[in-house]
Formats: sequence, C-alpha cells, structure tokens
Amino acid sequence: MTGPALLAVAALLTVLGAQGLSKARWTWRTPRIAIGLWQALGLGWGIATIGALLGVALLPYHRGIVHGVPGLVADNAARLDVVHMGALLAAVALTFVLLTMLATAVVRVVRARRRHRALLALVARGDSAAPDALVLDHPGAAAYCVPGVRSSKVVVSAGTLALLDDKELAAVLAHERAHARERHDLVLLPFYSLRQVFPQIRLVGRCLDAVELLIEMAADDRARRHRPAKELATALLRFAAARPAAAPSGTLGVAAADIPVMARVNRLLRPEPQPRRIRVAASVAIPVAIVIPALLWTLPPF
Repeated sequence: MTGPALLAVAALLTVLGAQGLSKARWTWRTPRIAIGLWQALGLGWGIATIGALLGVALLPYHRGIVHGVPGLVADNAARLDVVHMGALLAAVALTFVLLTMLATAVVRVVRARRRHRALLALVARGDSAAPDALVLDHPGAAAYCVPGVRSSKVVVSAGTLALLDDKELAAVLAHERAHARERHDLVLLPFYSLRQVFPQIRLVGRCLDAVELLIEMAADDRARRHRPAKELATALLRFAAARPAAAPSGTLGVAAADIPVMARVNRLLRPEPQPRRIRVAASVAIPVAIVIPALLWTLPPF
C-alpha cells in the first residue's frame, strides 16, 4: 500500500503547491520560470492522481504499477474485487476525461482561429502605421495575436491606431509578437481544459488566472527587450482607460479587462530582480514535481 499512499501524498502536495503559487507574488519577477513550475505541477498532479488510483487497483498483484499492469492484462483483471475494480475504472475514467477535454479544447480553438482567419481575410487590411500587422476598421481599442503553426497574425483596430502614438504602438506590436513566438496559447490550453473538467473548483479558476497573468508578463518582458518599458506601460494604461472588448476566442489580447493591468505596469516601471536562491529553488522544483510521481509508478510494493 506504500506506493499508492505516496502517490496520493504527491498529488496532495501538488494541489497545495498550486494553492500557494496562485497567491504568490515572487512569480511576477520571473514569469517564465513560474510558468514552467505551473506546468510541472499540473502534469505532476495528473501522474500522481492517476497513479494512486492505479496503485490501489493493482494491489492484488503485489508488483506495483509498472510491473502490475502486464499481470492485469494477462489474466483479464480476474484478481480484482469490487473495490480494486472501482479504483481501476476511476483511473481509466480520469485519464479519458482529461485527454478528451484537452483534445476538445484543441479542436475548439483550431476551429475558432480558422473562422477568425477567414473573417480577417475579408475585412482586415494592411497599414504602414502597423508594419506586419492587420488592421480592422473598428473604432474601439483592440490588439491581439492569432497564433498559428505556420504563421501567426497580429491584429490591431483603427481605434488602437488613433489611441496610441507610434512608439506605444510599436511596443504593443512587440508584445503581441512575443505571444506568437513563445506560443503562449499552448501553455494555456491544458489549464483551459482542466477548468472544463472541474468548473466548480475555485482553485482551478485561480490557477488559470495566475497563468494568464504570467504569460502577459512574460510577453511584456520580451517586448521590453526591443522597446523601452515606459512605452508599453503607457500603452497598457491607455488600453485600460479605453475599456477594450474581450479578444476573440482562440486569440491572445494585449490588455484583457480581467487581467490586472496595474500589476503589469508597476513591474514594467519598477522591475525588481529575483533573488538567485528563489530562481534556483523554483528551477529545481520543476523537474522534481514531475520526476518523483513518475518514479513512484516504478516503486515495488513493500
């Protein structure tokens, strides 16, 4: 019973880690490392939770998970009673639901982007004021990225061109290109699908909110390499005052109404270095959160 118990403890620790990370502010100083830690916690939770259920199911075989599965297949689960069969079905069901919801989220996003690209081909235009971007003739403020495998599109509205000066616009475009280059849409997909699986659990919603803010900060940091931080900060404030509409489904906007703009502005104007010990600890925690639950799958019963 030791293996399943340790996996259950590992699953609980990932949940507690996610709860603490959702309230942490040190993550704002190193958003890329924090994003990696979020991904590791999510994957570690899945490995540990499914492993704990499988471990309970395979207890009658006394060989652990990895070596117990061949025995389960060989005798068609003949050794399983009602309790162990229930644990096996729960493990299979959880795996199926998680993978199905992830696949559904991917299909939904791909379809939304395909429709939006077709719409852009009809109504968007090029403009020398926004190089390598598409312009929509809309008076409201809007700037977003439509990610893609082969190519990504950065879209701004005519209202954005009127709202921002040339330097601020360049900073916004750099921010959106950062989303495209770093494929932040792929980072968000597992968290979106997890929210679909557990819509009533508040922690899942807080996790998604935290990751959304971190990817915006990561894009801010990349844009800051090419443009002064003040330009992007000013653009963000102008966007917030203009109350931009939500970005279309499947896209990443520069300033969503539900993402704290002031937190981004403050870190742009007053950046704080992350202590080395915290960076090292967070970097070490990323592989640990995945490797330990995976190793427990190979743990023989004792």
